[in-house]
Amino acid sequence: MAKKNKANKRGGKGDGGEQISRKELIRLLNEDLAREYQAIIAYVVYSQVLKGAQYMNIAKELEVHAGEELAHALILSKQIDYLGGMPVVMPKPVKTSEKATDMLRFDLDNETETIRAYRERVRQCEALGEFAMAEQIRDILVQEQEHQIDLATALGVEVPDMSDRR
Repeated sequence: MAKKNKANKRGGKGDGGEQISRKELIRLLNEDLAREYQAIIAYVVYSQVLKGAQYMNIAKELEVHAGEELAHALILSKQIDYLGGMPVVMPKPVKTSEKATDMLRFDLDNETETIRAYRERVRQCEALGEFAMAEQIRDILVQEQEHQIDLATALGVEVPDMSDRR
């Protein structure tokens, strides 16, 4: 029994409602925060360097996304502090390209990764009894899925199917 509890505290794959420690949740939320910083930087840069009439609307939308990602970073920082942790200050690396489609693809891939992480975070928060935190992350998740749809539409591709993923 102790072995199972230890594995669950590490946040291993389980039924989706595995118990993790507050310390582990802080670590994971800090990873999410670093990804939000990455998104802010990417959206700021990409919105200014996208060229061509076909990208004018999406460039404006990316500016809006940058502001939304900043709001997400503030929410995550507050939650990390609430749990007794210190928010990280470094973003995950930001990819750049001379090609607009590459930049949009980088953003789409990052949003897909973010959605996957937040879905798991909701389950982890609920397993810890942090229901209000789970609700705040759900609200962020709604916007991240809107970003994913916007980017897929701009690229003319299908929204990645996340139905079979945790």
